[in-house]
Amino acid sequence: VQLQASGGGSVQAGGSLTLSCAASRSVFNINVMEWHRQAPGKQRELVARIGIGGDTNYRESVKGRFTIARDAAKNTVDLQMNNLKPEDTGVYYCHSILTGRDDWGQGTQVTVSS
Repeated sequence: VQLQASGGGSVQAGGSLTLSCAASRSVFNINVMEWHRQAPGKQRELVARIGIGGDTNYRESVKGRFTIARDAAKNTVDLQMNNLKPEDTGVYYCHSILTGRDDWGQGTQVTVSS
């Protein structure tokens, strides 16, 4: 699966951004789609995931602020990020999981200033 992430940028704390991950196949036929992030000097971490049935899971620190959803019209998996904090800064990657394989998109930078 080819993945293309977009939507990153620079915002002040409290602001919002929406990231989009476009896929080369229907996002409704991919077992799991995830958003990960990596801050400078830190390991990559899982932020949110959505399963093929629409079930979602979130990292504790983003619960109530981030929403992951699939958009049928655009065939994307979007990450709506509200009330952003400086600790949300990092490169965000989308990740797809199918039986027997997984793929990563290129990252998109999110910078939140205080």
